[in-house]
Amino acid sequence: MDTPLGKPTRYADGYDATLLAPMERSRSREEQGLPAAPKWAGVDLWRSYEFSWLNAEGLPRVAGLTLEADATSPRMVESKSMKLYLNGFAQARFESADAVRQQLEPDLGAAFGGVVAVRLEPLAALAGAVTALPGTCLDGLPVAADAYQPDASLLRCGERTAEETVHTELFRSVCPVTGQPDWASVLIRYRGLAIEHESLLRYLVSFRQHAAFHETTVERIYTDLAERCGCERLLVAGYFLRRGGIDINPIRADRPGPWPLIRTARQ
Repeated sequence: MDTPLGKPTRYADGYDATLLAPMERSRSREEQGLPAAPKWAGVDLWRSYEFSWLNAEGLPRVAGLTLEADATSPRMVESKSMKLYLNGFAQARFESADAVRQQLEPDLGAAFGGVVAVRLEPLAALAGAVTALPGTCLDGLPVAADAYQPDASLLRCGERTAEETVHTELFRSVCPVTGQPDWASVLIRYRGLAIEHESLLRYLVSFRQHAAFHETTVERIYTDLAERCGCERLLVAGYFLRRGGIDINPIRADRPGPWPLIRTARQ
C-alpha cells in the first residue's frame, strides 16, 4: 500500500488532487478477515477543523469541513493523504465557499469511487454541535479485562429479546501503519437477544491493541455482533478522535439511514 502515512512529508503550497491516496475497501476487509462485499449499509463521516482557502482578494477564509462518503463505495481514502490534499487549499484562491465545495466534491467522489457530499460550516455552527451519546453507558460496570485483541467469544447473549442503545467512551485501537493509538466512543443500537452488558464491554475493550483502520474496525464489531448475537436490527457507530485536525466516524447498519451524525465532547 503506497500512501504517505508514516513517511516524512513536505506540505504543498497549492491545490493538488493527486495527493489523495485511495485504498480498496475490499482489500482492507480481506486483510481483517471480513467479507470483501458486505451486505451492510453505512456512511463514513469525516470532519476537518483545519480547513482554509483564499478569497478572490487573497484574504484567508476558514470553515469547518464535513464530508460524507457511502460505505458501499469501492474505495476509502488514507487519512494523511486527505490532510495533505485539504492543506493544499490554503494558498488557492476561490470566488466563494460554494466554488470551494464544487472543487472538493468531484475530487473526493473520484477518490472514493462514488458520490461524496461536502458541507462547509461557519465556525458559529460548530460551537453548538456537541451532543452526548444516547442510551446506556457501559463504562461504570464492574468488569475485569485481560484480553486486548478482538475476541468475539467474549460476547454473551441471554434468552429474552431486547431493543436498546448502549455506548462506551473507553474504546481504543491502533493504526495498522504507525502504531499510533486511535481513541473513540462507540455507539451500538440493536434489536434481538439481549447482549450481556458486561460481556459487551469486555469485548469492546479487547480491541485495545488491535491494528486496523477506523472503517474496518467498526465493520469488525458489526460483523461479530451480527454473527455471534444474531441481531434482527443492528447499528454500530465509531466516533474517533481527531488526528491532524480530522476525525473519521464510520457508521454501519443493517439498512440505510438516517444516521446518528454526532460530534462527541472529546471531538
